[in-house]
Amino acid sequence: MNLALAELSRLLARRFVQLMAVLLIAAFGVTVATTVASTHKPTAAELQRAEQEVRVAEIQLEPLRQNCEQRSPNLSFCDAYAQQKPRIEDYLYGVFIFSDEILDLVYFMIAFLALFAFLIAASFVGAELTSGGMTNLLLWRPQRITVLGTKLATVLAAVLALSIVASVLYIGAFYALAEIGGLPGDLDGEFWSDLVLTVLRGLGLVLFAAAIGFGAATLGRHTAAALGLIATYAIVWEIGARIVFQVTEASRPERYMLSSYIGAWMAGRASFYDQFACTNGFGSLCSREYELTWIHAAAVFAITLAAIVGGAFATFRHRDLA
Repeated sequence: MNLALAELSRLLARRFVQLMAVLLIAAFGVTVATTVASTHKPTAAELQRAEQEVRVAEIQLEPLRQNCEQRSPNLSFCDAYAQQKPRIEDYLYGVFIFSDEILDLVYFMIAFLALFAFLIAASFVGAELTSGGMTNLLLWRPQRITVLGTKLATVLAAVLALSIVASVLYIGAFYALAEIGGLPGDLDGEFWSDLVLTVLRGLGLVLFAAAIGFGAATLGRHTAAALGLIATYAIVWEIGARIVFQVTEASRPERYMLSSYIGAWMAGRASFYDQFACTNGFGSLCSREYELTWIHAAAVFAITLAAIVGGAFATFRHRDLA
């Protein structure tokens, strides 16, 4: 039997995977149901009132634009005034606007998919290392790196396929909701390109989470090792180290946090404000604001994968599995 098909069959047959899939569907269902309960189709009277408020806002905004350009035409906030355009959607309340809210909902979806991927990837290899299933598998196919690599590729492919299907259904459900019980909003080409790019970045993050869970469980020979790694990191570093950096007034502490790079990866870039940047006496010569971009995030992700997944394969080659 083909090794990849055998691994896929074993993955899909695991009750933990099936349970996690049910919980994932339930979480998405609750999200959609909550949105359905909090939205309604705007009435003609609501649309008319919103249009009137837009006209009033445009009248009030024009003098501010002119005054800003006369006083300080070269400042960036004048550009913000000039580009600001009141919309009907801004004055509708209790109405789900697809174009305004779908990105936040996609971030929620990606977070759940990443957690799902981490758990099933860790349990897929961790359970077999604990129970002796990996030893039996190697008796059938005594090629350690091939077996472990196929197992990793199988879980990554399965996670990616499920994430793509879930993303399409999830976004499609909210779009249908906007058409039926809300408003689609301004859906131009730029909106769709940003949404697609966000989903693609999210899928990359999901695969990253799956690979880290798989590698950590392989290194620790147990699913609990992966859970312990993420819990220890979150408590000791993301919380504890932040407190230490705050007390010691360390410069730019966000650059040492994986969560900062996750945010930069999903948004394309993330801006941070260093409150201790100007304590060295240089005054206005120092910059308090700094950015992390998706390029920085990609580099950190690659290093993390090399350390954990690469280390897992290196140790698995000569490890005693008995």
